[in-house]
Amino acid sequence: MTTYTLIGPITQLIPLQKTGSKGAIKDQDLEIIENAGILIEGEKIHTIGAFSDLKEKANALQAEIIELHTDHVCTPGFIDPHTHICFSGSRANDYAMRNAGRSYLEIAEAGGGIWDTVTQTRKAEQQVLVSGVIERANTLLKRGITTIEVKSGYGLSVTEELKMLRAIKTANSSTTADLVSTCLAGHILPRDFDGDHKAYLEEISTTLFPLLKEEQLTNRIDAFVEQGAFLPSDIYPYFEKAKQMGFDITVHADQFNTGGSEVAVKVGAISADHLEASTENEIQMLAQSNVISVALPGASIGLGCDFTPARKILDAGGALAIASDWNPGSAPMGDLLTQACILGTFQKLSNAEILAGITCRAAAALNLDDRGRLVPGMIADFNLFETEHINEIFYHQGKLIPSQVCKKGKLI
Repeated sequence: MTTYTLIGPITQLIPLQKTGSKGAIKDQDLEIIENAGILIEGEKIHTIGAFSDLKEKANALQAEIIELHTDHVCTPGFIDPHTHICFSGSRANDYAMRNAGRSYLEIAEAGGGIWDTVTQTRKAEQQVLVSGVIERANTLLKRGITTIEVKSGYGLSVTEELKMLRAIKTANSSTTADLVSTCLAGHILPRDFDGDHKAYLEEISTTLFPLLKEEQLTNRIDAFVEQGAFLPSDIYPYFEKAKQMGFDITVHADQFNTGGSEVAVKVGAISADHLEASTENEIQMLAQSNVISVALPGASIGLGCDFTPARKILDAGGALAIASDWNPGSAPMGDLLTQACILGTFQKLSNAEILAGITCRAAAALNLDDRGRLVPGMIADFNLFETEHINEIFYHQGKLIPSQVCKKGKLI
């Protein structure tokens, strides 16, 4: 039996229904519905409108009516389109050494870096990884992040990548948040692999890819295109095989050196993530394509490096999403809203651009068209902030968290 629920009156509801998928957005162009209500049918949004008008319809449908007695602002549920929250261990020593002036190479030689996390993750039992993902996902959910992308990439062998992706799949059935898995077996060349970069990618694409399809572990393939990871010449055949098998492509691109964004455009990737090193050439290339640019301010904060040129990407007409990059090394904070607000401060983004970057445009970066906006027919994922104006959410830079989070029509 279909159940109906009406929630309201909501002081300000931000549907993002008319917000475009690309380009700059002015705050004054942000649609705001005042004294609004959301009528939910099962897991989806039935109607949005004036609360007073919806009460009559709700009574006719014998809906449960949840009345709000203080000011609330309602946004779509936040979406984090790039995380690495499946891992084991800590890299606190890396952080200390980095702030003390040690280079990436020096840290790696001292036993830190990505390989440190690979070693610790390989040692962990699958259930330990499951528990870690659930704990981190639930932390994000309390902050209003209802959909979370989760990468593998700390296994770096067929067996260990399968362990990670199975852990993510199991965790997805044990948390209210939606987890979108991504295979990042192309993270770095594992130190214990007997062969070069091309041989490793060939083994992964030949052996692992069919198993990902067979077990329905992911529909997304990622790789780190960077000096010291995988060069464009190595990665093209890998991505082409992935595309032929029906996988969506996303790329770790232009973090320290350019080249990755061009790969993303040429292979028709859904997104190019990082982009801190992107120049005007890459910005224009991305803006003229359908590739979503994903800024990762957490990595910039963690590494003390430049931010993604978000303002230039938007002004060039590009699509910009924002993600936390929560990982144990370069981005351990894992607080999407705080990081998005900091990015907005340094890149002079409007509040409307920040909100779109962590909702509708983040959904597009995951190739999801059923969330990120408060529109009839969409999944009823939304946040209620106990405040009187949308600007207060960003003004407090992540300290104002939702008083209520709704996931698939249920207040949690």
